[in-house]
Amino acid sequence: MAEDELARLAGLHGVATRYADWRGREVEVSRDTLIAVLRALAVDASSPAAVRDELERHQERRGSGLPNLIVRQSDGGVTEGIFAALRNHMRPGEKFEVEIEIGAAEVLSPPPASASGERFRPLAGLADVPSGWHRLRVQSFSEGTFLPKGGHGGRGRIRVRQGGRTVYTTLLVAPASLPLPPRTWGFTAQLYSVRSSASWGLGDLHDLADLAAWSGRELGAGFVLVNPLHANEPVPPVGPSPYAPMSRRFPSPIYLRVEDMPEYAALPPEDRERFAAMGAELRARGGPLDRDAVWTAKTAVFEAMYRLRGDRREPEFDDFRRREGDGAVAFAVWCAIAAEQGTADWRRWPSHLRNRGSRAVAEDMGYHVRAGFYEWLLWRLDGQLAAAQRTARDAGMPVGIVHDLAVGAPHGSADAWVFGGALAHGVSVGAPPDEFNQRGQDWGLQPWRWRDSSVEDYRPFREMAASALRHGGGIRLDHAMQVSRLWWIPEGASPAEGTYVRYDRDALLACLTWEAERFGGVVVGEDLGTVEPEVRDALADRGVLGTSLLWFERDADGRPKPAKQWRELSLATVGTHDMPPITGFVHGDHIELRDRLGLLTRSRADEEDDHHRRLYGWLALLHAENLLATPPEQVMRALAEGSSGHDEEIVTALHDFLTLTPARLIGISLADAAGERRTQNQPGTTDEYPNWRVPLADAQGEPVLLEDLQEGVLRLFRRGSM
Repeated sequence: MAEDELARLAGLHGVATRYADWRGREVEVSRDTLIAVLRALAVDASSPAAVRDELERHQERRGSGLPNLIVRQSDGGVTEGIFAALRNHMRPGEKFEVEIEIGAAEVLSPPPASASGERFRPLAGLADVPSGWHRLRVQSFSEGTFLPKGGHGGRGRIRVRQGGRTVYTTLLVAPASLPLPPRTWGFTAQLYSVRSSASWGLGDLHDLADLAAWSGRELGAGFVLVNPLHANEPVPPVGPSPYAPMSRRFPSPIYLRVEDMPEYAALPPEDRERFAAMGAELRARGGPLDRDAVWTAKTAVFEAMYRLRGDRREPEFDDFRRREGDGAVAFAVWCAIAAEQGTADWRRWPSHLRNRGSRAVAEDMGYHVRAGFYEWLLWRLDGQLAAAQRTARDAGMPVGIVHDLAVGAPHGSADAWVFGGALAHGVSVGAPPDEFNQRGQDWGLQPWRWRDSSVEDYRPFREMAASALRHGGGIRLDHAMQVSRLWWIPEGASPAEGTYVRYDRDALLACLTWEAERFGGVVVGEDLGTVEPEVRDALADRGVLGTSLLWFERDADGRPKPAKQWRELSLATVGTHDMPPITGFVHGDHIELRDRLGLLTRSRADEEDDHHRRLYGWLALLHAENLLATPPEQVMRALAEGSSGHDEEIVTALHDFLTLTPARLIGISLADAAGERRTQNQPGTTDEYPNWRVPLADAQGEPVLLEDLQEGVLRLFRRGSM
């Protein structure tokens, strides 16, 4: 009985008690995991009595109020759908009337008592409701009749109506489906690795604009997909992973091209000469990319420019601050405190600074003055991001820059400081064991508690999506399951000992598609790994593209999937940043690396046998399609001998194969274009491998600058095939 009650409580809070693993086997979640995950959701399941108390409290809360957000799709019948949704949250038998305020986009709480209600109109009188954000006012009432004095029988009875409660909520009417992008191709790139003769040791936004201009004009590319450009730590050490940012809403100033900032030209000549020497020294460095050195050097330039700027008022800067609102202020204050404390992890700050809402934070004007510096950096980033997208479109790209949205931010991040209890403690986001990562993954990211009343309107998610889409042609959701369910791992447990926590997929997708429609952007979901079929269906129904990765595309019998059987609504690529580029993959570099790092769960011989069998299947299919001239047996013999003589032929054939698929978007890794063999990231490692610090290089490991790419790309890919 106690186990049944625990399972019921878990189900009420979206916590899975069992799941199907990557082999299709059902796995039962342990009691300890359920208790830990429920604790992270602020639900006490520590004892059978506590479980029963929580079940009773949940029952009492039913019908006590409305959710902060109601979502409908603009596919007709919106008005009827709103009434149906509201009935599910009203008390049994409770009657109500609904009024609507059209276009009240940012109403997140009941208005003050003095607020005028003139803009409200009866919902029942509207034929339909337009797309967008609106406010609802719901007034409940009861009806009855009474017999006045002197009346008798059924005659003379008067019908009366008594007012009840008045509650407010927000309504989002989202597009039923996004328009599909034109069929096109583009490069996928880890921007920090794409350096030029002018960037300061890391690829920057000017390099991104140049890449878009060249590939758009010269090669006919339609987009450039880049890694998340999210904010990093404002003080060293700067974390290398773009997928573990300090904030997902704001970009990182490390991507600014300092010479493109208007204030740079106004610096004294001796300062510019000194700073130019710093940039040259960073460009001359070899080895893994050094974010700490780049950030330290650029910060010195930023501070010099900001001092020179002084207190000058600029209307455009004021407009930017008004647009970004309190969120930018809070993030900038976090940056200022982190810089003073010498650490970005607010959990290591003095106790009076750990709470964003504390009096110490609010009253220390020094932090707020210093925060102006970081707001100014955000403004300059906004300008360079806009310039990159404008350059891409001017080069003829129908989509332009596609930005990546990471799954989350780590514990101790700016997002955790700003939003506090809206993020879960004692757990991390990761992934269960799968075919390519058989031990599972713990990404160390802190999951959102979207049912928390402070974020039930999904404002943080909306702002993250808007930030990425405002100056881009699209957005890629890393791990698309973040809109449906995530794998929560209790602190101290292995990745295999987690469970799924379900989110309101309709609400998150509605927020995402509304922002995409508003900015005219494409949405791509990375739906690889263990993904529920209904999630892929939900994405496709809303015009959100999935991701088709060639090495993983197999039919029901495990054979390479023919091109015509691939999905149309997808971004098709050969590999991903968690795998070696094509040349490294076909030579089995990933097996050697994982074996050396102790990441294999079966023998190296078994891994190699499986790899060779699957690789032969692809080579045979390419040969049958007349894309690979050399017979597959001959290619396999050459690979076994360590020969690289067929590398370019394989790379070209695989990308030509992608063009035979119906996929709307085709992505070509810039690493494949350069001939790189090394992977950018090896899941399951931290310092054992230089994750996210690998500069773009050729097959011999020699660095390749952006200016050097054109010749290599034209050699590897046939003009017109894309």
